Amino acid sequence: MTLPEQLGSLRRALRRLLTERLGEQTGRPFMQLLALKVIAGGARSQVSLADGLSVDPPAVSRLVDRLEEDGLVNRLAGENRRCVRLELTDKGQVELELMRSALQWADGELTRYLSASEVVELKRLLEKLQAGLSQGESPATSGRCAGE
Repeated sequence: MTLPEQLGSLRRALRRLLTERLGEQTGRPFMQLLALKVIAGGARSQVSLADGLSVDPPAVSRLVDRLEEDGLVNRLAGENRRCVRLELTDKGQVELELMRSALQWADGELTRYLSASEVVELKRLLEKLQAGLSQGESPATSGRCAGE
């Protein structure tokens, strides 16, 4: 199996594990919970949310529509009509805490199979891969709102 195949397989297994864990607490799709985490982490616009989730802007627009309909996110006026600022509601914060709890649990599950030094080395290698892949990207700055 190639490295991309292994990483993809691991990603699917981890997502399945988290979805099962979160399914006990919320019926919300994993991507919606991940969006709440990215917004809480500083993504204040749909463009920055799309970047954080690595999805296209139309998909994020639909995602934010759903989060707003469900009372998890508010769209607030930005510096112009084209830009809106995203903010979690109290209900969104509760869902975010469920996501964070599930991530902590999954972290414990994953680290059961590795020694402490292996965990450190794996994190170092994953960061190195991420940095290398990110160097080739040139983020578009046109069409962004202030603060991005």
